Amino acid sequence: MSTPAPIGVFDSGYGGLTVLRSLVDRLPGYDYLYLGDNARAPYGNRSFDTVYRYTLQCVEWLLGQGCPLIILACNTASAKALRSIQQNDLARLDPKARVLGVIRPTAEVIGQHSQSGAIAVLATNGTVQSGSYLLEIEKFFPQVQVVQEACPMWVPLIENNEHGSPGADYFVRRHVDKVLQEHPSVDTLLLACTHYPLLRDKIRALLPEGVQVLGQGEIVAESLADYLQRHPEIEARLSKEQARTFFTTDAAADFDNKASIFFGESVSAQHVDLR
Repeated sequence: MSTPAPIGVFDSGYGGLTVLRSLVDRLPGYDYLYLGDNARAPYGNRSFDTVYRYTLQCVEWLLGQGCPLIILACNTASAKALRSIQQNDLARLDPKARVLGVIRPTAEVIGQHSQSGAIAVLATNGTVQSGSYLLEIEKFFPQVQVVQEACPMWVPLIENNEHGSPGADYFVRRHVDKVLQEHPSVDTLLLACTHYPLLRDKIRALLPEGVQVLGQGEIVAESLADYLQRHPEIEARLSKEQARTFFTTDAAADFDNKASIFFGESVSAQHVDLR
């Protein structure tokens, strides 16, 4: 019997902390180990091969820490690397471990939230270009119309703590208005980047009655709770001391300064060098 170990949560930077927050709120009894590849962030505009290589390195490191279950709390990594890692690498690295993403759990339920059958996916350039949401949502809700809108300025605004400033209003309004004007039947906006929940209030203020905005954190957390119930062999391998450990590939002090914006409480990270 292997020693119980934390749930690994990976993101290219800070955004995955919003998912971790939802996981901790929904499943507080488990231990979590968070790894942010901040030194190489953002992933959004990088090639498929680069994202795959970086993500695989981070997954290998988390497996080396004993994590039997890893959540790619990053839409770009989920879009560009998850399938390859699941199909080509896990059998070699640890056939009993599991690596899950954030796109499929969202796609499995998103259609249930729309009355009009029209959904807009707001995401980074990389996620939009991958077409992953279009493909995954069609599998579960082929009747739903899905439109995509890349919002490349939103992540740098958030990471520079400018998302609450009046200057951010222009960039938020620009994309939200474009979606609503070009696709008036849309009644659901999906924030398909883990950074974007920090702009939720600004987005909501621009929406007419009957149009809603959804984040991924709560959806992913509920999906994980269901997954653990259906896979007791994985659940039994998880440690349960309510510990939260944070690692970053960049300077730990810089990570700590920004992490609280996303996680909602102060953290103390350790530096790790993957290369």
